[in-house]
Amino acid sequence: METFKNTNFKTKYSKFDKILNNLYLSYKNIKENKLFKYSFIIILIKTLLFVLLISSDKAVSINANTVLHSVPPILVYISFICLIFSFSFLFNGIPQLCYFILTNIILTIIYIGDIWYYRSNHSFLSYHLLKATSNLNNLGDSIFAMSRSIDILFLLDIIFIIFISLKDLKMYKRCKRNLTSFFILFLLPILYLVYAHYKVDILKKGYENQILFKGSWTQNQTMASLTPIGYHIFDIYTFYKESQPYIIDDNEKIQIDNWFKSKSVTLPDNRYKGIFKDKNLIILQVESLENFVVGQKIQNQEITPNLNKLLKNSLYFDNYIEQTHNGTTSDAELLTNTSIYPVRSGSTFFRYPGNTYVNSLPNIMKRLGYNTVACHPDKGSYWNWLPALKSIGFDKCYDSSSFNSDEVIGLGISDKSFLNQLPDILEKEKQPFYSFSITVTSHSPFNLPKEYEELKLNSSFNESRMGKYFQSIHYTDKQIGNFLNILKKKNLLNNSVVVLYGDHEGVHKFFDDEINSMSQKEKWWDNNLEIPLIIYSKDIKGETISTTGGQVDLLPTLSYLMGANSSDYLLSSIGRNLLNTKLDFAVTSTGKYIGKETKKLNKEFFLKGITISDKIIRANYFKK
Repeated sequence: METFKNTNFKTKYSKFDKILNNLYLSYKNIKENKLFKYSFIIILIKTLLFVLLISSDKAVSINANTVLHSVPPILVYISFICLIFSFSFLFNGIPQLCYFILTNIILTIIYIGDIWYYRSNHSFLSYHLLKATSNLNNLGDSIFAMSRSIDILFLLDIIFIIFISLKDLKMYKRCKRNLTSFFILFLLPILYLVYAHYKVDILKKGYENQILFKGSWTQNQTMASLTPIGYHIFDIYTFYKESQPYIIDDNEKIQIDNWFKSKSVTLPDNRYKGIFKDKNLIILQVESLENFVVGQKIQNQEITPNLNKLLKNSLYFDNYIEQTHNGTTSDAELLTNTSIYPVRSGSTFFRYPGNTYVNSLPNIMKRLGYNTVACHPDKGSYWNWLPALKSIGFDKCYDSSSFNSDEVIGLGISDKSFLNQLPDILEKEKQPFYSFSITVTSHSPFNLPKEYEELKLNSSFNESRMGKYFQSIHYTDKQIGNFLNILKKKNLLNNSVVVLYGDHEGVHKFFDDEINSMSQKEKWWDNNLEIPLIIYSKDIKGETISTTGGQVDLLPTLSYLMGANSSDYLLSSIGRNLLNTKLDFAVTSTGKYIGKETKKLNKEFFLKGITISDKIIRANYFKK
């Protein structure tokens, strides 16, 4: 009996010993795999470089003053890198070699893609953007304009990896699949990540302000916590979760209704009420038009002479803030026509093109007896604007196929051609009408054909980003002047109010780092998210209104001017009437509060408008 027990014990011990020996050999296999070591170290370095870059505003440099959102969670970084390379040990020989090389290349492309997108949009690539691939047409120049010399650091290692792979090709041919090595590199990181998530996100025992698998107002904080590998893995989960129908419960409905009621302060009507009643409403959303150029000269030449002339008979809002998000141009269209902030992830027009907005601007105007028409010089698929604007309430929508594409610059029909043709369409509309249109020629990277560069600038400045921007805006300003002259000849201008504003920042949005590095930079070039809002009518005296507001405020402001009932927008607009308000603020898409606070409703209250808008859109809240 004693002998049997000892034999059984030795058998168990022998099995345990074999397991330990197998783990040791698998660990040794990982340790001695040169490609794994090189790939691991290289991706870790790239990750740290990436995190340091996105800690700066435009991700263009690393300096001693760079401040991270929290202490870099190195073990989290290591875990994701091990996780992604664990699959290499499922392959034999050359396929294993190919996995390391291809994974490195793919990760490098993702890292650079995220950096470029961050520079232009202050957010990162996401699965929601897969729906927006139609936007890539004619965007090549704009995309590559986001590259910077520091990006080369992400590419240097690839040549090194290929070199050592070819040098030791015979050795890699002998590499064998090792399931235990795979499980070590796959399971241990997962166990640690689960532990870290529980500790940081649930128990709140991480560093101050640290988050892992949790969304943040500033996406670079989430990215810095998870690395691009973890961020995009988490984005898959977020994408799946957000793709499910969102149903607002009764408690949320009460909260939303109470928020609108608390916000909707009614003041006595003033002299602006209904001053444009029964006039045609013509809105022109101008690509990348920033406020700092209005009324300014460069080398003794007016940058926007036609806009400057309009100010004599316009309400000019000089503290009007851009509030677009991932949908950029399309977000500006949404904000203007619905007074709702865009969704927090992806483009609203791509994700929810069929949403109903009962009190949208076209629907409000239709209740006032107006015909409504939207015209674009680009394809209807660009930002998916055509079905989205139809759903918002426009009776007619014309894309580039309805115009003569005799001259195309950048994303679509040139401003010159489009604004020469647009009056013909408006002339056929039964009056009064509401027309909404955009321009596209002054889009980044501002590569205007030389024959249209009319500002006389010295050669070096003319080739700078700022010089190119001035030329592009000057060109578009000229076409706006011609457009208004044509309207005047067709007897449309006298009975119309023309609204012009920028869709978002332009040169500051995409090339702020290049502007700041210019030796001849002038103070008046600073912009701070401001876009001009000009409401023109020949019958009014020019007036500058310095109340701080944003794009979400345009619908209630215009509704007031056009004579609509306040009931049409008070309890459905996130924004407020800028011509009859005691509030002086705007909220950006990143949750930044610009302006003054009030005692009754503080900035936290108005910041909730972004979350409320997200719920309204995802649940199609206004559909009956």
